[in-house]
Amino acid sequence: MRRIALINQKGGVGKTTSTVNLGAALAREGRRVVVVDLDPQANLSLHLDVQLRSGEPSTYTLLLGDGAVEATLRETKTPGLKLLPSCIDLSGAELELSNAFGREMILRDALEQWEERHRKAHGEAPADYVLLDCPPSLGLLSVNGLVAAQEAIIVVQTEFFALQGMTKLVDVVQLLRRRLNPSLEISAILPCLYDNRTKLAREVLGELRAHFAGRVFSRAIAKNVKLAEAPSYGKTIFEYAPESSGSSDYREVARELIAMESRDSDLVARYGEPVKPTAIVSGAAEEAVVTLKPARAPRVKKSAPVEAPAAVPADELGDETVNASAEAAEPTASPLRDDPKTASNAPSSSKTATPEAESAVLRAKDASAARAVVSTSVDLDRSVDLDSRETEAARAHSNGSRASGPQAGSDAALDELPELPPDAELLPRFADS
Repeated sequence: MRRIALINQKGGVGKTTSTVNLGAALAREGRRVVVVDLDPQANLSLHLDVQLRSGEPSTYTLLLGDGAVEATLRETKTPGLKLLPSCIDLSGAELELSNAFGREMILRDALEQWEERHRKAHGEAPADYVLLDCPPSLGLLSVNGLVAAQEAIIVVQTEFFALQGMTKLVDVVQLLRRRLNPSLEISAILPCLYDNRTKLAREVLGELRAHFAGRVFSRAIAKNVKLAEAPSYGKTIFEYAPESSGSSDYREVARELIAMESRDSDLVARYGEPVKPTAIVSGAAEEAVVTLKPARAPRVKKSAPVEAPAAVPADELGDETVNASAEAAEPTASPLRDDPKTASNAPSSSKTATPEAESAVLRAKDASAARAVVSTSVDLDRSVDLDSRETEAARAHSNGSRASGPQAGSDAALDELPELPPDAELLPRFADS
């Protein structure tokens, strides 16, 4: 019969939740389990839907010597799981037992007497596992639980303060081992309330695995709201949310605990040599089972490549396409294009295509020729515009020089001369001598 104490002097780390659900998981694996409530708050008893009145058989009456273990046990809804309940009366046990002789070994004596009586009557131990839920202190009740146990499982929260209290707790266990219980050993450390999303939790778990190599359960109990909701219904996690992650975590921890049964000859004789599951590890280097998946790179939606429209042969383009291209190149129509003389006298600032460009566009017979003509027309417009700007600048400069120079009068007289006909001769024609 393995007697295991779940201990930590810090409260709120998951001792009671682990005791209930680990006991239920062992019972579902076919083991006979007894859970002992040593906390005056009686949270373990409430978790299993057991509420005692003052004076009823409990761990309080057991420690005072007013009852036996078999008369105090209560059945639970889980087959194979029994409860040694507690009540608020237990809060005064430390004061009442302060002067009792051998007060640290009262619970151990009661459990050993119960086992001895059952062996005489049935030839076997009354249970396979006895899990003791110790209160969040290192007082007389916790000492009774550690002295009565053969193994200790330290339930630790994956936070900074958990590491701070581990050293003192280990010192207390070693002190009790030297003076009161030589068979006591720290068999495992159970990380609870683990959140692998936080860097702190991962670092604390890594420190635990480094300092207690081979003793940390490979499966950490992750944070799960179902584990917090189950006590309000008086159910274990397997009854309340059997498909939750909390149920899976405690099931794996129970299997790891069963794999350690080789240290108990009675369990080996009853169930055979345990087979270690794949999650069980023996060394610190192989112990990191909780792996963190690397963050995935954000997905980039790849748009389908846009295919370029197939080129249409030039000989398949009709006259309509050519005319449309020519019209697109000439957004505005001007009557100056009809008369070449008028077009030459038109203001040079207007951007109109030359007659050569128009005739070239009309003579085009494919799309490539039309595009070339359009570009030629635009270039001619730009050159005409540039020439007109240079002409206007030259006129303005010449006008300004005439108005300001001494020859302004003669220049004005020259402007009044009549225009000669094109065939007039400016120099006299001399006869050949």
